[in-house]
Amino acid sequence: MSDDTASSPDLNTIQKWLQSVVTHPNGVAAGVESDAAQQHVALTRDQLEQLVTRTSNRSAEERLNVYAHAYYARLIDCLGEVFPMLKRALGEEVFNSFASDYLQEYPSRSYTLNEMGRHFAQFFQETRPDRDEHASADNDLPVNWPDLLIDLANLEWTINEVFDGPGIEGQPTLTHNDLAAVAPRDWPNIRLQPIVCLRLLATRYPVNDYYTALRQADENDDIDKPAPAPSWVAIARRDYVVRRFSLSRPQYALLTALQDGATVGQAIEHAAEHADHLDDSAFAEALQEWFKSWTAEELFAPIENA
Repeated sequence: MSDDTASSPDLNTIQKWLQSVVTHPNGVAAGVESDAAQQHVALTRDQLEQLVTRTSNRSAEERLNVYAHAYYARLIDCLGEVFPMLKRALGEEVFNSFASDYLQEYPSRSYTLNEMGRHFAQFFQETRPDRDEHASADNDLPVNWPDLLIDLANLEWTINEVFDGPGIEGQPTLTHNDLAAVAPRDWPNIRLQPIVCLRLLATRYPVNDYYTALRQADENDDIDKPAPAPSWVAIARRDYVVRRFSLSRPQYALLTALQDGATVGQAIEHAAEHADHLDDSAFAEALQEWFKSWTAEELFAPIENA
């Protein structure tokens, strides 16, 4: 810092100026000239040494660049921690390039880094090579590699949200015995409330299986990219562990309907529309197994007024 302390701004002002400069998405030079920095300390690039001293081998701007590069390197590392399987699928160099571009478009605005990756899947959608076709065409376009990246980013962000969000630890949940105690005549009209941390995803690739394969593989293993196939997955947290469950189309339809507030009877009707491969007897048997499995996994809150 300059020795001219009599005219120097106070430490709080300098800290705010420094933050504005080194976190600017377009670099230190743009940060120095930004409105955010200027409102704290009105300096041009040529005047930087009035506030930041140079060293024998670095100018004031070069010293600030060291901080700026370290800041963005840390943000990229944080994104890699939130999207580890996406990073593995892309490779570190390509992932870091995407992450750097993402941070230019969606710089961190929150006091916490937990929110930084919220728009990553959206960024992949916005920057896909065929984005113009996907912006103007209907849903009959063939799925391809960008769709897998978007699906995987959505899955990993959902896992992150479920891990950091509210859960059911220490709270009662619906048991299979609770369901068995419901009178048959009342069963169609009850409403089952999914737990607060349940998330349901519909994907264009079997991304849940792909995520598992990437996670279980050794570091040097090559994992083949899956072929496109509509898939569905439930994500929830129990005992502070995030759990993933692959779903069939009817299971997804049933759980989605319940999550939207439908009665059990309405939800079953919705599921039946996607279960035409099952006769009535097989469908009824499947329903029993589904609810038995879901209550064992504690996916529902207790029935109110039960």
